[in-house]
Amino acid sequence: MRFEGLDLNLLVALDALYRERNLTAAARSIHLSQPAMSAAVARLRLYFQDDLFVMHGRELVLTPLSLSLLEPVQDILRRVKLTLNPQAAFDAANSKRTFRIIISDFLSIVFFSKVVRQVEMLAPQVSFELLPFDDDPDQLLRKGSVDFLLFPDVYLGDEHPKTALFEEQLVCVACASNKEVGEQMSFADYMRWGHVAVRFGRSRKPSIEEWLLLKYGVNRRIEVAAQSFSVLPSLIVGTRRIATMHRRLAEHYAQFMPLRILPLPLPLPDFTESLQWPSLADRDPASIWMRNLIRSEAERERHS
Repeated sequence: MRFEGLDLNLLVALDALYRERNLTAAARSIHLSQPAMSAAVARLRLYFQDDLFVMHGRELVLTPLSLSLLEPVQDILRRVKLTLNPQAAFDAANSKRTFRIIISDFLSIVFFSKVVRQVEMLAPQVSFELLPFDDDPDQLLRKGSVDFLLFPDVYLGDEHPKTALFEEQLVCVACASNKEVGEQMSFADYMRWGHVAVRFGRSRKPSIEEWLLLKYGVNRRIEVAAQSFSVLPSLIVGTRRIATMHRRLAEHYAQFMPLRILPLPLPLPDFTESLQWPSLADRDPASIWMRNLIRSEAERERHS
């Protein structure tokens, strides 16, 4: 089939070259002979009026034009596959699917670790790749590069489907040996002491508590900016510094670290942790199975 002069079958060959970066391996992956693959490359070069790939040792290196085509071509073929292929039932017990999930270390520790244990029992060959915050997670969803985002709802857009999981609240945490901290904390004390906070990604995006505080016009004195929630307790212990943390995470670490958990001295609202997935995967049986499992665990979390 041709579209505006381009044989669309050539996109399959181009995608194979993107994946393999080797002519022989690319031909083998789509069941073409090497001469047929060479002919496909020649036709692609003629259509785009560009070399597309140049040899560097044994590897094909993309030209600038080819690099600009990579994501659109892969997106087109992914959409065709999801649209035309019949959706077979998901056989969890025998599946070797890998789910790629962008998730904070907070949710990994207090929530998703329970999901992983459930999956080990139900689908022992299923694996996970848990990824840190990305500056543009929506783009990764559009490309289908990740299966899920687990974020506070305020960070999620409306382009892709999502579902609420459970409510979370913020608390103040100090070292238990800090004699200046009593059973309550005034707003003046909260603003007087140095804070440890978390910021994400290359853009140093503020975490949920800083986002809410700035929304309410509160600008703390941040003395230590960390890259993950799990290091906050270690950066507080033995100091006069304080941190604003998720209640569940603070309670988790207070079991084995000398931490004092206090109510926040300002009325920040609770927030909702939510799950989001690519629109293209909305009917994918594997995605549906995993979503249901995550929602079931969230239901137990809400009642714990």
